[in-house]
Amino acid sequence: MSIAAIVGRSIVGGFSGTSAPESFLGALRRRERGGAILFRRNIEGPEQVAELNACLAAANPELLLGVDQEGGRVVRLGPPCLALPPAMELGLRGEATVREVAAAQAEELRHLGFTTSFAPVLDVHSRPENPIIGDRAFSRDPHEAARLACAFADGLEAGGILPCGKHFPGHGDTTQDSHLVLPTVAKTKAELMATELVPFRAAIGRNIASLMTAHVVFSGLDPSGPATMSRAILHDLLRVELGYQGVVISDDLEMKAITQDAGDAAVAAMAAGCDMLLVCADEARQDAAFQALRREAEASDAFRVRCTDAAGRAQRMTDRRRSAASISAFRAATQAHARLGELLRTKVAAS
Repeated sequence: MSIAAIVGRSIVGGFSGTSAPESFLGALRRRERGGAILFRRNIEGPEQVAELNACLAAANPELLLGVDQEGGRVVRLGPPCLALPPAMELGLRGEATVREVAAAQAEELRHLGFTTSFAPVLDVHSRPENPIIGDRAFSRDPHEAARLACAFADGLEAGGILPCGKHFPGHGDTTQDSHLVLPTVAKTKAELMATELVPFRAAIGRNIASLMTAHVVFSGLDPSGPATMSRAILHDLLRVELGYQGVVISDDLEMKAITQDAGDAAVAAMAAGCDMLLVCADEARQDAAFQALRREAEASDAFRVRCTDAAGRAQRMTDRRRSAASISAFRAATQAHARLGELLRTKVAAS
């Protein structure tokens, strides 16, 4: 595999519009992108999404095709897809229902051509004033959050979609939104082990396909910068101490918590231990990230080895995916899930 293909495997890009620009398709064909992520701006309806995903996959058959479809306020696909409540509300229905609902959602996503859902949220709802996590987390209790989030991840896998747990090592204790600024969590390592890291350790124990990083500074682990760019967190803690062998995916490098330009940010995140890098909107920034990674891999044997390792992890994850079906299968699935949809529309009181 060429250096360009090795580093291109790490870039997961997005674009504007409901059809893929030729520039984006060209990058896929040249293997300068290893994944695509769709947002509401890309989505009109089921038939259009299925056709779009088929077009993307034809340009690069090994592509990761992802979407944020957590439920609640973080969804990209509307009706007739199964509508999930926020994780905290869904969790009130119990582990078995969480797993069943996730498997049903995964079946629909798979029939639309997706391979990956950037869910579940593994964060603990540690701080009520948190502006970005809140009810996206399954619970305030770390062990309950672990149990329910892992059930959701298991359901996605059972339905044929690769889960991506987020945001390692935990975004639940922040008072700021990393889309806007760089938050800091001041907990010690011992405190993190007892709270924020409990769901992640549980998911790692179940061999979750991928984990997404947090653009958050953890001063008790590494005060030098966000977890996304911390080797102490992504390598020493996640890989060595916790033993995680799956794919590490950065949160979007275009978020305002990341102040470096796209190229520098990509190199720093890859060096720290990320295997795939989200650059969700700007194709020019995706190109800058790709070119910076290629230059660094050509100049440094150690960095080239790091990128090769990352590409191997991405390949092994790709090998776990299931083939997409058809729009007719999607329609049948949504009809079969009507009972679940009715169940989810009824409120459940907290115990």
